[in-house]
Amino acid sequence: MPPLTRTTRTYLWLALFLALRAFGNLSLAWGTKHLPEKLAADPLVYLRAMADPGVALGIVMLIVALLARLALLSVADLSFILPMTAIGYVLAAVLGRFFLQEQVSPQRWLAVTLIFAGAALVSSTPHSTTARPESSK
Repeated sequence: MPPLTRTTRTYLWLALFLALRAFGNLSLAWGTKHLPEKLAADPLVYLRAMADPGVALGIVMLIVALLARLALLSVADLSFILPMTAIGYVLAAVLGRFFLQEQVSPQRWLAVTLIFAGAALVSSTPHSTTARPESSK
């Protein structure tokens, strides 16, 4: 199997990050909506909430997403990564609408469309414009 190109690695890390962040946030939202008590200033309520399987899964997925983002930043420029990761807002609106039955207003759909258009524009630019130093072995 031939080695992956830098562009392929970048988009694989990006897809992993987006999926983990979107489904991690979905899991957190679903888990906290099903808690018996509302989250408030009491730290014990938060500790009990973290024991909920949905919340715990969301926390783990978001931690792994952070690690994927670190790897992503090691292969591409920040000015490319941040706009591209904004696609997560698109996924959040779609997942919230279809899995949590949230009402998404036309203004929010317009915002989601603008975010997606911006990410599409950014994706047409080179993902790495910074020369990387050669590692010495």
